[in-house]
Amino acid sequence: MDTITLAGSLESKLDANVAAGFTQITLWAKDMVGHPDGYEAALNEVRLSGLRVNAVQVMRDYEGLSGPLHRYKIETVKTMLRLCEAVGAERLLICSSTSAHASGDIDHIAADLRKVAMLATPLGIRVGFEALSWGRHVSDFELSWEIVQRADRDNLGVCIDSFHVLANCSLNSTDFDALATIPGERIAFVQLSDFLWSAVRTPEERIETARHLRVFPGEGVHSAELSRMIRMIDRSGYRGDWSFEVFNDDYVQMPCEAVALRARDAAMWVAAQSERRSLPRTISRSTHH
Repeated sequence: MDTITLAGSLESKLDANVAAGFTQITLWAKDMVGHPDGYEAALNEVRLSGLRVNAVQVMRDYEGLSGPLHRYKIETVKTMLRLCEAVGAERLLICSSTSAHASGDIDHIAADLRKVAMLATPLGIRVGFEALSWGRHVSDFELSWEIVQRADRDNLGVCIDSFHVLANCSLNSTDFDALATIPGERIAFVQLSDFLWSAVRTPEERIETARHLRVFPGEGVHSAELSRMIRMIDRSGYRGDWSFEVFNDDYVQMPCEAVALRARDAAMWVAAQSERRSLPRTISRSTHH
């Protein structure tokens, strides 16, 4: 589960995940730094929950900058990495830039990502680079994979977000089958969600849907494509974590517990798509009260 999906305090989000049987969590940095009792209290709640932090979200508008803007973002990255270290997060996620100040030069972007990966190496943290479907220069997973290869760092990989893949494929602007060309060990993280109509045709519609109207896998209209995507990633040899990144304005008006149980149903749906049938191991069979 991703904390962005749930309303309420950090503690209530963590408790709802544990009660639904989840064993790991994707944290947003703002969950930690916005805690009413302070950062240390947030750290303590995460540790007491027993949940493993699989990733911290999200570094935005980082790559392709120069001069003071680049130096500013590097200091921000260092702070984010320290947060990852403090909560024991295994990954820092970076989404492709939307900044008008960013260069589209692929080698420049690759060099910037290589720098983050090098900073993360001594901390034992992996970096996942995600292509936003409305990214200014990098908007599909094929280009993000090319950039990751150019950066050539073992702890840097592609973050696959199913929403952005489905959004691009619905416009026939991305070769869905190209997912099969990414080796599993170079996939840093997988985020799953769906939406309720067949296509999102403009950048504005993609942003609106992505930030407000996603649903869990199994609840949307792209179940066949999602199922195929899951099997392709599974066959690639990917053995990392899967997370639900579901921005939904309705979900954040529901009790955490109710949404977490919907997520549990979605996790079972995802597991059923896997040919290995191994994904249910990430869900505890017992119910906590």
